[in-house]
This record gives sequence, C-alpha cells and structure tokens, in this order.
Amino acid sequence: MREGPDPVGSGEGGGVPRVLVLRALGLGDLLAAVPALRALRRAYPGHELVLAAPTELAPVAAATGAVDRVLPAAAPGRAVPHALDWTGPPPDVAVDLHGNGPPSHRLLSRLGPRRLLAFAHPGTPEVDGPPWYAEEHERERWCRLLRGYGIDADARDLRLPRPDAPSPAPGA
Repeated sequence: MREGPDPVGSGEGGGVPRVLVLRALGLGDLLAAVPALRALRRAYPGHELVLAAPTELAPVAAATGAVDRVLPAAAPGRAVPHALDWTGPPPDVAVDLHGNGPPSHRLLSRLGPRRLLAFAHPGTPEVDGPPWYAEEHERERWCRLLRGYGIDADARDLRLPRPDAPSPAPGA
C-alpha cells in the first residue's frame, strides 16, 4: 500500500515546501484537472502549488483556487516539454497529470522530487503508481491517481467562480 500524503513536507532549503504539477496542455485539459488540483491543494495546504502549464492559462489556473503560480511549460501538440525552468531546491512532491509516461515521468524525476505521484508504466518501472486505463474519463483518471496515493479527490469538484469582469463575448 502506498503511503498517504505528507501534509508537512520538508521545505528543504529553508523555504516553503512546493508541489509541482505537470499539465503542460491546453485549456480543456486544465479544466479536466481542476478536481485533482483542488484535491492536491487540500492535501498539501502549507505548500506552494506550482502548475507547469502554458503561460496563457495562468488566469484560469488562478480561478481554480488551487494554484499559487504557473511555471511556463509547453510543447507542440500534446508532447511533453523537454525541460522545465525550475529553480531552487527540488519539489517536495511532483505530480504527473500530463499523461502516463515515460517522458513525463523522466522530466519530473530529473528535478529530484522527494515523491513522484504518477501512473505506472513499464518504461519507468521505478514509478510504482496505479494502472492507467485509456478509456477512463480525464477527471476521474486524475482523481483516481491521487486516491491511489491516499489523497481524497472528487471528480465532481469542478465549478469555477463567475468572473468579476464582463464577458468579452456577451451571450456566448
């Protein structure tokens, strides 16, 4: 059985402990990950939650109420970025919400996180995560991944607050 979340974290280097989440995809992919992001926020309340995603998604990431900042990350199509511009000590926890590896597993592993939460893949046998099911809905997939590591996650937790500003496309 996998150990549950470490709510305290190490904060190695004297700073605030950090959770790095890889989801370097588009708007729909970010929205499908909202329940998992919120579950991570609840599981690691004292951590800075950093989302590796395209810069233009920062306002939507902020609207989730789960993400503290966006680390710019993108690649053509659905590819995994070749590198992340991560600074400071390694993340306390790295979470692969990009895919089922191994490129995304390796990208996060190179940063030296204390824990890597990811789906199992034969190409990265060192990752002992739950199995990947291709036919599974994205929201449920990411929540099941977290539940596999002892983190309570509800795939129905996806409502975003109404923006304060008027719509740039009224009636849309």
